[in-house]
Amino acid sequence: MEKTIRIKYHSKEIEKLTYIAGKSDWIDLRAAEEVTMKAGDFKYIDLGISVELPKGYEMIIVPRSSTFKNFGILQPNSPGVVDESYCSDEDVIKMPALAMRDTAIHVNDRICQFRIQEHQPNICFEEVESLNNETRGGFGSTGKN
Repeated sequence: MEKTIRIKYHSKEIEKLTYIAGKSDWIDLRAAEEVTMKAGDFKYIDLGISVELPKGYEMIIVPRSSTFKNFGILQPNSPGVVDESYCSDEDVIKMPALAMRDTAIHVNDRICQFRIQEHQPNICFEEVESLNNETRGGFGSTGKN
């Protein structure tokens, strides 16, 4: 079922949002400003858009797989979550970025990506004395291979 996201572009320089044909259902987001960062710097990078998500949906924002290799930045809150209440013209989407090396990011560089998903359903927590399942071996038990 197709969903509609209303979008306001704050920059005429960035390319419009689109799927990368046949490659993924994630959608790339682009820097809407020139950014120069030194190793250790933190900055919110303007992505040049505001959105109105469908009711009951949220946007999940993560770095692209090449973001660290190309720009040396990490998204410290990864994944980032934008809910449908963040929907005014002033609610501009930004990527929090921590530079691990000196870097330059240019307008229109693809630095992160998003998808939308439905909110999780209400969950009931049932307290028990035991889960009565066989152990897998504990956290980190699947090995290196």
